[in-house]
Amino acid sequence: MVTFYELQLVLLVTSCLVFLLLERHASSRKRAAAAETKEYHIDRLENGGSTVPVNALATLTRQYLVVYAIVMGADWLQGPYVYSLYREQYGMSERMVAVLFVTGFMSAGLTAPLVGVWADQHGRKKLCLVFCLTYSFSCLCINVRYLPVLLFGRLTAGVSTSILYSAFESWLVSSANSSAIPSSDLSSIFGRATLVNGFVATAAGITSDQLVTLTNSFASPFVASGGMLVLAYLVIKASWTENYGGGGGATLKRLGHAFRIVRKGKFSLGNPILLVIGLTQTCFEGSMYLFVFVWVPSLQEASPTFPTVALPLGYIFSSLMVSMMLGSLLYTAITSYAPPSSPGSPNDSSLTLHAKLSSLVCAVSALALALSTRSDSERVRFWAFCTFEACVGMYYPVQGTLKGTLISNEHRATLSALFRVPLNVFVVVSLMTGVSSARNAVLSASSLMLAFSALMTAFIVVVRADEVVPPETNLRPA
Repeated sequence: MVTFYELQLVLLVTSCLVFLLLERHASSRKRAAAAETKEYHIDRLENGGSTVPVNALATLTRQYLVVYAIVMGADWLQGPYVYSLYREQYGMSERMVAVLFVTGFMSAGLTAPLVGVWADQHGRKKLCLVFCLTYSFSCLCINVRYLPVLLFGRLTAGVSTSILYSAFESWLVSSANSSAIPSSDLSSIFGRATLVNGFVATAAGITSDQLVTLTNSFASPFVASGGMLVLAYLVIKASWTENYGGGGGATLKRLGHAFRIVRKGKFSLGNPILLVIGLTQTCFEGSMYLFVFVWVPSLQEASPTFPTVALPLGYIFSSLMVSMMLGSLLYTAITSYAPPSSPGSPNDSSLTLHAKLSSLVCAVSALALALSTRSDSERVRFWAFCTFEACVGMYYPVQGTLKGTLISNEHRATLSALFRVPLNVFVVVSLMTGVSSARNAVLSASSLMLAFSALMTAFIVVVRADEVVPPETNLRPA
């Protein structure tokens, strides 16, 4: 099966490169044509873009993507072998492995609201620096084969995950606001970030595989990950500026205010829209985290040669990440050719487009997970998982743009983190039900949740998107 997976990786990488070249060529032709007719300059003028120096966008893109590549590389290095380290090298039962995973998710769920408030109050850059320290510490803990230390490492990893998926994005959107960068350019940064994430994850999968081969230890990728986090700390310290949310206020008071925004629909959002955005985050990212736990044993279960011949997890992981890159390229292509907003219209047509894409991504993800549970073929499961990862590649820029448009800067990190509370509850409950004895049931439940999210997004967010006036006229200069 090594030959099969190596061939699939080559095919996926080739497809990705071809799509990347085609996308670059088409985008350059479109920009050239728009420049000749001055439509590009008129569009940027209507969105306030003419007041933004070209190098402001380039500088912000470079600052964010360099750090994003490093921290996500550190995270992805751990991906292929975290399950194998606990299960095979440390000889733990699958139930105990589930307990370790649950510890991390419970830590993330309990600290997510506080992390968001701290980021808004004390600075997003400062919290990102804390992330580098706490995640590095968790990499050290996982190298100690002693259960209390491993559990403590999972606690710090959970805190780090909450910071990673709230403070970094909030820093980017707030920096874009302060530089008066329009939403179309912010969407482009999100798309590039997902593409970079795919490249980094692919390289991390191959690197981790090689590290394990050289050292005969599943712990070696975690050591390398810690080194990358130290590098990320230095780069953030040197290149990022600080930004904040709303000023002042006790932690509990700010949490209450953020909850009222979701419940009452402040900032002209309408009651259900933020709730559906939070539902989508819970269903999709919850399914994604459960997928991290089940993809290895699911493929091993379907493999006719395992355990006699071990699966090449590094190459499989890289294939999944290249699939994610293909999803990102598809997102970029769709948004590049989407019609612009009508002149003089208060509504943002890109909001409607992203709402439709969010519904589509959830629907396709649901079908992919359902297919993986209905087939006993290793190859069918592999391609179903690749399809799911392609949806992940589209999900992050879509969801990032929706949240960046709909959530005001004052409480951005707080609300983003608050959405992660039900997400972590969903994952913890699923893991505690016994994933080892009911993998298909967990994947089936995830598929149903994603289908429900797709329907709710279609009937609520898509229908009401044209009525929404984004808070602060987001990402547009006053």
